[in-house]
Amino acid sequence: MRLSRLFTKPLRQAPKDEASVNAKLLERGGFVYKNSAGIYTLLPLGFRVIAKISDIIREEMNAIGAEELFMPALHDKKYLTATGRWDVDVLFKVVSGKEKEPLFNISWTHEEIAAEIASKFVNSYNDLPFSFYQIQTKFRNEARAKSGLLRGREFLMKDLYSFHQNEKDMLKFYGEVRKAYEKIFKRCGLDSIYTLAGGGDFTASNTHEFQVVAPVGEDTIFVCSKCGYAENEEVSKMKNGGVCSECGKGKVKEEKSIEVGNIFPLGTKYSEAFDLNFTDKDGNKNLVIMASYGIGVGRTMAAVVEMSHDEKGIIWPESISPFRVIIVEILSGKDKDKKVVNTAEKIYNDLQTKGVEVLYDDRKGKSAGEKFAEADLLGIPCRVVVSGKTVDAGKIELKKRDKKNSELIKREEFFKIL
Repeated sequence: MRLSRLFTKPLRQAPKDEASVNAKLLERGGFVYKNSAGIYTLLPLGFRVIAKISDIIREEMNAIGAEELFMPALHDKKYLTATGRWDVDVLFKVVSGKEKEPLFNISWTHEEIAAEIASKFVNSYNDLPFSFYQIQTKFRNEARAKSGLLRGREFLMKDLYSFHQNEKDMLKFYGEVRKAYEKIFKRCGLDSIYTLAGGGDFTASNTHEFQVVAPVGEDTIFVCSKCGYAENEEVSKMKNGGVCSECGKGKVKEEKSIEVGNIFPLGTKYSEAFDLNFTDKDGNKNLVIMASYGIGVGRTMAAVVEMSHDEKGIIWPESISPFRVIIVEILSGKDKDKKVVNTAEKIYNDLQTKGVEVLYDDRKGKSAGEKFAEADLLGIPCRVVVSGKTVDAGKIELKKRDKKNSELIKREEFFKIL
């Protein structure tokens, strides 16, 4: 991708109405555009990051046997009425031009839809267990939409639903999902903490969240320094500085955190509402046990920015960076500029041939300082500088975004590093 052809441009100043780091840097870098409070457009750079996160999620979900599908965002009133959730506070209801009362809502979650679909395909114990997931936009009427992509009214979520004969089988898969989630967040550059939490509007039982310790986080968790056991403040009886209730040895520390994922044991609440039954080996009819599992895709991107940045901008992990390399072409207005351009073009073409995602800053009329500052803001892992100095030396200047110093190396050596 040539930076000169990218229609978005980095902003010189951070937006004044934003307090969170992710909102400031993602907007300033041209990754997202804020349409209104809690509602954002994913611009080309931001969409590339989201696509990388989504691909990681798909790989790990497919690895545990889940199948991807795509459910509707517009839900008939009958679904939430059946489970008593039609009047939850966060629901966006839809009134058509002909009706006075809302008959639909736009999706905030899909337990009801998932249960009804499953009821059409489950007959006997031979049909269980199975699981399916989607990556889809959700809508929640947040009273306090703030902190950039950490708390939005419209956001992208991966939601997984599993169906089982009994609780034992459900808990087995629950553990598999836990491991898959830990892999996902690790691959995205986040250290997540498995945390006991409440069920909210989803289930009466306790659930689990995946929390990332961060000063900007809206959640408060208590974490054991010895065994790592953690509880959300809303359900915890542990206190800061106290002894861990799980291992009885470690000291408990209070932390602010960002919730990036959650898993819910649902029991038979949704199966009862939609007649989701199966016949067991003895010919008896039983309700299917369900569980649901969510990951905030945009929230994960925002959490990475909160955890991985410096005073200059974002520092993307290579796994989800929009590009792996940025080439910065520095022209001086002298005769050797043609050689600089030819060298930069050659590196750009060679990287593309090798399948390396590369952003080429070929813009004219920009100073070296401006280009370096914008490269740091964008946070791409490897910066390659091509200038009259590097051309004379027969080398390139390589700087890793997470390192302070750059080095002059031969082009062949750079390709070996990659």
